[in-house]
Amino acid sequence: MTRSSRSIIVAVKGAVLHQGKILIVRRAAADVIGAGSWECPGGKIDFGEGLEAALEREIAEETGLSVTVGNVLYAASFLTDPGRQVVIITYLCRSEDIHVLLSEEHTAYKWCTRQELQMLLPPGILAEFERSGVFALEELL
Repeated sequence: MTRSSRSIIVAVKGAVLHQGKILIVRRAAADVIGAGSWECPGGKIDFGEGLEAALEREIAEETGLSVTVGNVLYAASFLTDPGRQVVIITYLCRSEDIHVLLSEEHTAYKWCTRQELQMLLPPGILAEFERSGVFALEELL
């Protein structure tokens, strides 16, 4: 594999908190990567875009929500295939609204308690939530 056939994607995700619950969304079944899995909303940054601005835009596009972006919770990096590396930076976000309007990228959403997150999120995301203390947040019931 040549160096030029490799790519690094940077994405931002939001653990959107509202009244003690965190929003997760289910990827559409047609997705090439992670079809049908639950995740926090967010996506790739556009060239020249700031991280927080990209996250606000992605969450608005995917859920219709306006959020306040807070601190970085964790950063992770993994290979989706031998030539593609993804770096994900996950922020704590807050929303005053709970009325979600999903984009075509997702088929369902759920405002989750800690226990629901532990049942629905994939093992890799759960491990990052544990490692970074997301489940220890005082606001999360």
